[in-house]
Amino acid sequence: MDDVRRTGTRTITFVAIFFASGCTMVGPDYQRPPAPLASDWIPRNAERIGPSSDPIGPWWESFGDPVLTNLIVEAYRQNPSLQAAGVRVLEAQARRGIAIGTLFPQVQNAVAAYSRNVASENVVTVLPERSFNDFLAGFDVAWELDFWGKFRRGIESADAQLLAAVANYDDVLVSLLAEVAANYIGIRTAQQELDVARRNADLQRSSFDIASRRAKAGAVTDVDPAQAATLLYATEAQIPVFESQIDEQASTLSALLGIPPRQVTELVGDAPAPIPTPPAGVAIGIPADLLRRRPDVRRSERLLAAQSAQIGIAKADLFPHLSLVGSINLEAKDADKFFEGRSFEAFGGPTFSWAILNYGRITNNVRVQDAEYQALVNDYTNTVLRAQADVEGALATHRGALLRTLSLRDSVAAAEKVVDLVGRQYTEGAVDFTTVLLAQQFLVQQQDLLAASQGQEALTMVTLYKSLGGGWEPWMNRSVISDETASQMSARTRWGDLLAEDEQRNIAQAASTGTEHDRGWWRWRWWRPQW
Repeated sequence: MDDVRRTGTRTITFVAIFFASGCTMVGPDYQRPPAPLASDWIPRNAERIGPSSDPIGPWWESFGDPVLTNLIVEAYRQNPSLQAAGVRVLEAQARRGIAIGTLFPQVQNAVAAYSRNVASENVVTVLPERSFNDFLAGFDVAWELDFWGKFRRGIESADAQLLAAVANYDDVLVSLLAEVAANYIGIRTAQQELDVARRNADLQRSSFDIASRRAKAGAVTDVDPAQAATLLYATEAQIPVFESQIDEQASTLSALLGIPPRQVTELVGDAPAPIPTPPAGVAIGIPADLLRRRPDVRRSERLLAAQSAQIGIAKADLFPHLSLVGSINLEAKDADKFFEGRSFEAFGGPTFSWAILNYGRITNNVRVQDAEYQALVNDYTNTVLRAQADVEGALATHRGALLRTLSLRDSVAAAEKVVDLVGRQYTEGAVDFTTVLLAQQFLVQQQDLLAASQGQEALTMVTLYKSLGGGWEPWMNRSVISDETASQMSARTRWGDLLAEDEQRNIAQAASTGTEHDRGWWRWRWWRPQW
């Protein structure tokens, strides 16, 4: 009866310890700190800016340029930096699997050994047999119970680290797409400026011929053709500058696409095309939308959540550690008796350990984790402020580019009329060549400024989309690595289902609804090991 009572008591104690391990989590429960957000953007009377909060989506399609769209898709598929960021997501998923594994028995070892033993005869206690064999096979297990929530805090931190890796991938993607668009617009702008320079060189060459004929006829002095030649040569000198800009940006664009340097005609086609025209309007939403739109803001906030869980992990070391240990073995001197019932041996039971005299080591580690958390709070605040400043700056720059382009269009139209008028008057002898020279110089300047301003208008729109965090939405829930990268990784290592698109989506969804979001006294979820 006493044995039964003792057995029942031990069983009740074990069950109580097991269930209690799911009830307690030391350390702070993470709450996102308040973000310093403005209620709205600074008004600028910009008719092309709308206050919608709809997802931005594939903003590059709003330019109506199929070449740009194709470049964007190609960069998404094979850019090395983006692929590296995707692999970091898979790494974070694997690390989350490690954290989940700590909930289960941490030590489970199948053991086996054979030894040939020869004892010394010069000992006080003489063994019955001086030499004998020893055969051993068994299974050892040790399971530290998550009584204080240390391991669940570890999963909480791993969940946040995974979502931070996803946000980092989105951030790299947003920057990549903006760089591709900026370089493509740069190529088209340089092509436009090159075309302007060539057309003006033709115009100035015609004026040079007229001045030369008039000088030979004695109608004017040799000063007129000399002035015409000076302007012509200055314009022609700009042509190789624009050509080199095109080649340089083509090399940069090739690198962004993940391919060796190629000629511009291979990247964007043989015929020059107009500078992409920005959309007539863009929805910027409100500043609070940046908390979900901007990947760098989401990454900063998730790193903050991960560090909050580290405080709980550090605090758990202040409390006792409760574990269950056990071993089941077969041990015998003779191999033929190894599987007899008398060869069976086992032990098991609970263990208790408590680092009482840690000399402030654990307490100061808690302080270290808390200080790191507070530093990340300030980093998060700074990221939110910088995101708003980026949008305000992009809005101001884009508005300025719009107004400047409108004025320059009128200026170029007026300058073209002046050049045409004074050209006819010079042929008739009504004006001197200085008037023609000044008119053509002004036309070259204004046409070049207009082409640059049109390119700047398109660039500022790209910058605005980037500052809003647009570009990652169209590829949500897709695999973060290409098929080629997945093939290379699976050839080296057994990744199981982690390389599958569905599994990546499921893990990210599980991380977004993990321990951190389970409020209440129980704080337990069912996790499965990721083999």
